[in-house]
Amino acid sequence: MASDALLELAGASAWYRRVQALHAVDMTVGSGRSIAVLGANGAGKTTLLRAISGAIVRRDGEIRFDGEQIAGLPPHAIVRRGIAHVPEGKHLFKPLTVTENLDSGTLAGRGGEARELVYELFPILAKRRAQTAGTLSGGEQQMLAIGRALMSRPRVLLLDEPTVGLAPRLNEALFAAFRRLREIGMTLVIAEQAVRLACDVADEAIVLHLGRVAMRGPALQIRDNPDLKRLYLGE
Repeated sequence: MASDALLELAGASAWYRRVQALHAVDMTVGSGRSIAVLGANGAGKTTLLRAISGAIVRRDGEIRFDGEQIAGLPPHAIVRRGIAHVPEGKHLFKPLTVTENLDSGTLAGRGGEARELVYELFPILAKRRAQTAGTLSGGEQQMLAIGRALMSRPRVLLLDEPTVGLAPRLNEALFAAFRRLREIGMTLVIAEQAVRLACDVADEAIVLHLGRVAMRGPALQIRDNPDLKRLYLGE
């Protein structure tokens, strides 16, 4: 494992039943750094994040967090070690209030400071704290999903397509929050199709194509690489 790596994948592969969706991916993220995971639909972005968080049972290769192998651990054990996952689709408890949804993500002894951070990032949630999640707008629900993940005070935050289906002004608000999280030292792994937004907040980027790493490098260089369009459009 690289000496400065907080999260490292070496030859990481994953399957859905008999179908291999991720093929020997190598990835290293240093503490307090951010990486954009780019690619078209079906490229393997969601699979990669699910492999890290333990949502996929059949995994191979090494996935190490802070020097320890986590590839064989269940999701709740990975959360307790300091990795939180915000999946695409939000997966909120819609009949419950904003406060109750946030409380559902709390680990023992971490709730107070975490809630202050969530309300700092997303002040609208403080105003909506007694409102049920199902009555929030799509953007507010995404903020709540991210807030719930932050309630465990993770060291690494995995974000799967956080901007999908949202208006551009909401996308900018979310990425402003991600920049703030970087400022306080959180490590971010952002799987996105919005290349410019993701690369503008990331240090490094990898591009997946059919479950394999097709490109990697500094995020701004990847953003401006003319081969990126070919990988997205299959040209």
